[in-house]
Amino acid sequence: MIRKPLLILALLLPLLASAQDLSYAREVVDTLASKSFSGRGYVNSGDKTAADYISSEFKKIGLESFQRGYFQKFSTPVNSFPGTMELALNGITLKAGTDYLIEPGSPAVNGSFSTVTITTAEMFDLQALSGKLRSAAGKFIVIPTYDKGSYSKEQQQQIQGVINFLRYHPDNPAAGSVIFTRNKLTWSASTRLNAKASFTVHTEVDEPTAMEKVKVNVKNKFFKQYKTQNVMGYVEGTNTDSLIVLTAHYDHLGMMGSDAIFPGANDNASGIAMLLSLAKHFQANKPEYTTVFMAFGAEELGLLGAKHYVENPLFPLESIKFLINFDITGTGDEGIQVVNGKLYRDKFDRLVKLNEEQNLLAQVKIRGEACNSDHCMFHQQKVPAFYIYTLGGIQAYHDIHDRSETLPLTEFGDYFKLVKAFIDGL
Repeated sequence: MIRKPLLILALLLPLLASAQDLSYAREVVDTLASKSFSGRGYVNSGDKTAADYISSEFKKIGLESFQRGYFQKFSTPVNSFPGTMELALNGITLKAGTDYLIEPGSPAVNGSFSTVTITTAEMFDLQALSGKLRSAAGKFIVIPTYDKGSYSKEQQQQIQGVINFLRYHPDNPAAGSVIFTRNKLTWSASTRLNAKASFTVHTEVDEPTAMEKVKVNVKNKFFKQYKTQNVMGYVEGTNTDSLIVLTAHYDHLGMMGSDAIFPGANDNASGIAMLLSLAKHFQANKPEYTTVFMAFGAEELGLLGAKHYVENPLFPLESIKFLINFDITGTGDEGIQVVNGKLYRDKFDRLVKLNEEQNLLAQVKIRGEACNSDHCMFHQQKVPAFYIYTLGGIQAYHDIHDRSETLPLTEFGDYFKLVKAFIDGL
């Protein structure tokens, strides 16, 4: 006969384990998205701080390494903004990250400039556009907001072509450009240095006040060969003929000047939290197949860490039985989306079945192939792979609002259970 206290303990153990998993995940997200990690980009060596943290967690967990240490180093060009970031329009100083973004490939620029405004109507008139561009030499070009719905697809492409010329083309005669938008501000990163600086300014009004003066002071630092790294370890399984590979990128966008930090809690501190949580589980519960854990750098620069790995593998790519990539793992109110689900329908159907049997997530949604995260580099080498991301919840993405304090980790525990069960059956 089982004593009541023992029975109660047996019933509570799964709940306690789940709470511990979530507690650890929260700790990882809080750490990686904290100010001391500088957005895990290329200001204040934020990427290296993150890589060192992940390496130390691998060591605490007890993962094996493929070489001396967990790092696989590589280099990439990258532009960064480590210092001054000031923009004022008509004497009103704007706040970086909140009111505006700088185009990530922008060079340094300093001074006060008069402006030339180019309307969408002038963009469709080659003679008028040429005249405006000639008159803009040494000035800042201003592009007012426009309603995309008022233009055909071809007209929208022409407008975007003019904007791209202002942002990227070395023959742009202007000193820089300011482009107004009513859309959400979403930043990115750049491996190249543009000829001219460009800013995107958010406005809620259809017709912003005419911009007559632009005052700007921006310091940039361009690295031709910035040294960064992937972080990798593994748990040896009972079957070493094939490997299960679990991946997530740890880098994010870093900082835009000294004040605007892009914490990247959901993208992708949450994915690293899932990776480390699974590493802890499989280190304590020996897997059937050797399971590899890869934390990639420079994903935000164009999947460069994953690209470097597939070009310089530490084990044969054909030995990978299956790969799962975790990117944006912090919500789940509306379930998960499975990229490549249509390509590996048997695996996808089993994931759906496991979810239904255990009553975990709201849905497991199928999607075809998409080169939108690190799995793509492996998929292109014929490695069977899923990229899974959570759906619903907060909409913060590539902005200053993707913070740990507002990331709910809504379905992290159930997502974790589903992935564990899926891996166990591979």
